[in-house]
Amino acid sequence: MEEKTIQGNKIDTKKLGFFAEGVARSYLIKKGYKILAANYKFNFGELDIVAQKEDIITFFEVKALNKFYEGFEPEMRVDYKKKNKLIGLATAFLDNKKLKDSPWQIDIISVVFDSENKKANIKHFKNAVNNY
Repeated sequence: MEEKTIQGNKIDTKKLGFFAEGVARSYLIKKGYKILAANYKFNFGELDIVAQKEDIITFFEVKALNKFYEGFEPEMRVDYKKKNKLIGLATAFLDNKKLKDSPWQIDIISVVFDSENKKANIKHFKNAVNNY
């Protein structure tokens, strides 16, 4: 199994995203979420994580950086266009799984890695996309 470490600032974005999604899944499980799907693909996009807590289905967009840059926090990369895409992906998932009457929301998980201290700083923005 591949060792999950980040050394220095050299990691490609695909590996960074993969690692951040793993950190986010662990965080969510500790917070009582049941993971329903990860990297769920449609022909027009992908949902990073789909989870459920109590009766609410939550779609998570995971954004990451390998070090902190003030003013360029990962969550700021979820713009209007991305939010609309997430709404489309979420509704497609619900239709596909015959869950369209279920309560749902879209959250953002921001992961900033601190390679010096070998930590991940996680921020969870609940119901961050609420234009539906």
